[in-house]
Amino acid sequence: MSGLQRLGIDEIALRKGHKDFVVVLSDLDTHRLIGMAPSRTHAAIEAVLNTWGTDVLSNVVEVSMDLSGNYRGLVRRLMPQADIVADRFHVMSLVNQELNQARNALRRSPDDLPDGVTPEEAKAALKASKYALLKPKAHLTDTQRDKLAEVIAVSPKLTLMHQSKEDFRELFDAESWFQALPDVLDWMKAAKPLYPNAVATIRRWFGEVLHFELRTTSGVVEGINTRLKLIKRSGYGFTNFERFRLRCLICWHFSPTAA
Repeated sequence: MSGLQRLGIDEIALRKGHKDFVVVLSDLDTHRLIGMAPSRTHAAIEAVLNTWGTDVLSNVVEVSMDLSGNYRGLVRRLMPQADIVADRFHVMSLVNQELNQARNALRRSPDDLPDGVTPEEAKAALKASKYALLKPKAHLTDTQRDKLAEVIAVSPKLTLMHQSKEDFRELFDAESWFQALPDVLDWMKAAKPLYPNAVATIRRWFGEVLHFELRTTSGVVEGINTRLKLIKRSGYGFTNFERFRLRCLICWHFSPTAA
């Protein structure tokens, strides 16, 4: 714990279908789970962080989180020296969620269709099109590329939204915030009619989103969360947080083969 420099904060549900979320604290450099809080409240998270001591907290240089807004004030108060980074996976998820909502709305009620395209043809083209629209274009399979072409043929709006989404993804290739800033501002201006909710959230988190030079992704946190979900399933679900916490920490900090 003494070497902690880059902290990841995320959350998972203790029980599927319920709202009892627990907060997951991870070391982004060692790829290890280092703590869990029983709820998303500042008090619950602060109680865990305080057990680490000020020496540990004062050495943290970066904290990565989603854009929920629940943890930013707490981190600024307890670790004022740390850069707060809006994880790029969650930033991209904002855009993808709004794109998928538009896709679902068009499936339910096809409108603004090109000449000669019937609602039935639009619905057929949009069926099973989620991943063709949301995945990075460079990673599409041949089948998904064909499906994307079908969507583009029936929906001018989704065509614009998909291209805007791909343009936004390319912004993360920038080497620094200084290099990315003009392009991000231009994208937000052009994308606002297509992605009003995502653009509004990015504006509120603008400084945290622009940490391009840190190259922080959610890969470590998502990997840990996947393992936590497997532990939860292997235990047929947990209703007691403390038992779940101990079971999880054991998996990262205890080796049954150790002497």
